Amino acid sequence: MTDFLLELRCEEIPARMQLKASDDLARLFTEELAKAGLKPASIDSFVTPRRLALIARDLPLETAAVSEEFKGPRTSAPAQALDGFLRKTGLTQDQLEDRDGVWFAVVNKPGRATTDVLAEAVPAVIRAFPWPKSMRWGAASATTESLRWVRPLQGIIALLGGEIVPLSIEGVEAGRETVGHRFHSTGAIRIDGADDYADKLRAAYVIVSHQERQAIIEAKAGEAAAAKGYSVIEDKGLVAENAGLTEWPVPLLGDFDPEFLEVPPEVIQLTLRINQKYFVLRDATGKLAPAFICTANIEAKDGGVAIVAGNRKVLAARLSDARFFWQQDRKTPLAEQAEKLGRITFHEKLGTVADKVERVAKLAEWLASEGVVPNCDPALARQAAELCKADLVTEMVGEFPELQGVMGGYYARAEGLPDAVADAIRDHYKPVGQGDDVPTAPVTVAVSLADKLDTLVSFFFINERPTGSKDPFALRRAVLAVISLVTTNGMRMRLISAMIMSGYALASAKIVEASHELRRQILELEINPSLGSNLMIAHNQELLGQISSDRSTFVMGALQSFVRDLLDFFADRLKVQQKEAGVRHDLIDAVFALGGEDDLVRLLARVKALQSFVATDDGANLLAGYKRAANILKKEGVEQAEAISLSYEPEKAEADLIAALDAAEPQAAQAIAAEAFEGAMAALATLRAPIDAFFETVTVNDADPAKRTTRLALLARVRDAVHNVADFSKITG
Repeated sequence: MTDFLLELRCEEIPARMQLKASDDLARLFTEELAKAGLKPASIDSFVTPRRLALIARDLPLETAAVSEEFKGPRTSAPAQALDGFLRKTGLTQDQLEDRDGVWFAVVNKPGRATTDVLAEAVPAVIRAFPWPKSMRWGAASATTESLRWVRPLQGIIALLGGEIVPLSIEGVEAGRETVGHRFHSTGAIRIDGADDYADKLRAAYVIVSHQERQAIIEAKAGEAAAAKGYSVIEDKGLVAENAGLTEWPVPLLGDFDPEFLEVPPEVIQLTLRINQKYFVLRDATGKLAPAFICTANIEAKDGGVAIVAGNRKVLAARLSDARFFWQQDRKTPLAEQAEKLGRITFHEKLGTVADKVERVAKLAEWLASEGVVPNCDPALARQAAELCKADLVTEMVGEFPELQGVMGGYYARAEGLPDAVADAIRDHYKPVGQGDDVPTAPVTVAVSLADKLDTLVSFFFINERPTGSKDPFALRRAVLAVISLVTTNGMRMRLISAMIMSGYALASAKIVEASHELRRQILELEINPSLGSNLMIAHNQELLGQISSDRSTFVMGALQSFVRDLLDFFADRLKVQQKEAGVRHDLIDAVFALGGEDDLVRLLARVKALQSFVATDDGANLLAGYKRAANILKKEGVEQAEAISLSYEPEKAEADLIAALDAAEPQAAQAIAAEAFEGAMAALATLRAPIDAFFETVTVNDADPAKRTTRLALLARVRDAVHNVADFSKITG
């Protein structure tokens, strides 16, 4: 057994590509060896800005002989089938075995020298490498068949034990020589084998382990900061990036003029991190410190004084720009900035950002005035919504798009607007993703919720919906954000009511007024008397009364075309969101299937009560009894329960079930009305024993038509009683 060393040396590999490239090299190499029956004991992979490398441990000098068996066609199959099988296996007919009328081929592959396997595997890995971006170079680049690599490939080390594996690709031949650090090392470095690779490069100021470089940066940056009484703001991504930019990392501490701290800290952090790749520091009080840590790639003779001075000069220019933007932006009130939003297109079918802001303002005000968001001042909600996108046209957000919302909050506070308005502007994009803070301040909640509802309704309105893995307008994220806002704050919001108001705001928008053809088509839509439409009309009569008659027709027609899809979209995302909380998706389906349940807080309370119930013996047995009843009713074509009229003396189990239903139905109904869903489940649990007894002793399809009709009606009544709580047909198991 021996080790194999592979190094692929090139010009600088972008830091963001390095770790994945290291993993890809190990994966592809392992796959190529497996094709020849080779499996190393382990693989160690390395990456620096100028090289990818791996060491495959304990490879045999030869592969073992292998025998593979292939099943072919029947001996009676047409000649064409046999010919194809022979071509596949490379054998002749006399080499096949006839086993019970089926041809079998046994292909024996002799062992091969591992050197030969590696000489084929390495070029195959190089040609198949999945760089996100790659290039051709030199004279060979005139043809598309030439080698592609992330940067021009300059050298290959391929050593099995201490011997060179003879291979070449595009004129680059494998050898045993590499180079060290660009500045601290000169000339070629001879590598004797896998065991001395890392040590010889370390002597040449190259640390081949990405993980080790990360550890050095974290440790020495922390030491440099602590020496000045500071601490480093943790940033794992920046540590990895600096490790990808250096082969011999040397963290150095520098400072900047404290006067720059008048600029919001988020601006300084982004300037240091994004523009300069510097680490940000805190002082002993937890505030941003007027200092930074940069990572040099050399051991400077002056201890890094000149490097720090150069970085300080560059940073001062960057911070001066940021301070200029901060000062200039504050000269224009947010209300004036907001007037410029009419120049920015939100979407070609949905108008400008100014149009969106007006829709969000109307919806936020409605959410507050209707008490959907408790304790929210409608005037403040509208004011915050009208200004929430104003910072998009500021110089600072133009430079740092990541700070949209954040800068608006700062500008609002600087011009003396109420704190609730400033906070809402700052946080209205939240929650952005899983794990993000969910706003709880009333004005912020109203604006954030309105913003996301408008996005959902608007894009569903123009039929721009997620398909497969594509979601260009982040609608899945918007739904999850709405669910988080509603459930975290315990808001009692009817989704369809909010959709109607959002649709009303959309109907009033200039872009829709201009879409005459689209408006004509929507106005011509008839409201289908389906469950969804009846539901909308039934619990929104008062709401619709607030909308003028011409608009209400428009809104209802518009919503009719997609409200079902949007509700289904909410249901799908709710199942995803609740899965992590251990809530079964089929139970969410069972409650949604009832229709009319679009209050997320109440829906989830019902689902959780249902999940607890079906986990009990009573719940499991009632489910089994329900399914048996539902199957009989389906087979007999009974869709609706008829009034039970006893024209005969019922059997005891039959009478007991009627009595149990008489008692359970009103109890369950009262509990549901009071949102005491555990009580509703308890009422249903009383049906378990009577249903079991009914099926054990009563013949449903009795020869007597009166008995048969009555008993089917009784089962339909059982089904309907259960459906008042949830649609048990949607429950699996």
